[in-house]
Amino acid sequence: MASDVKYIFHICLREAWETAIKQSVYRADSLETQGFIHCSSHEQFERVANTYFRGGKDLVLLIIDPFKVEADIKWELAMDVPGLLFPHIYGALNLDAVIQVMDLTSKPDGSWIIPSG
Repeated sequence: MASDVKYIFHICLREAWETAIKQSVYRADSLETQGFIHCSSHEQFERVANTYFRGGKDLVLLIIDPFKVEADIKWELAMDVPGLLFPHIYGALNLDAVIQVMDLTSKPDGSWIIPSG
């Protein structure tokens, strides 16, 4: 794990997060299709949000303490973003690793207002 990273971030539908609460564990669709949950660092979050989720509706941001995640986290290259390592969670996400859930708010052009801090 990158030792200088305090938190990692994951965007999901509010409905998926509500399902996770009921099931006491979070499993992104990508866990089934790709074998891991996509995450980003704080520095990568804006790019990820505005590239892959622009214009999305009813999204939440999971702020995750990587030191509490029970599954393995691997920092890997993304196929479509050469040279950048992204955190991938290889397993279901235990909910106690999620330290905060924030509603994402979009601007009129569909881009996201990036939470500070």
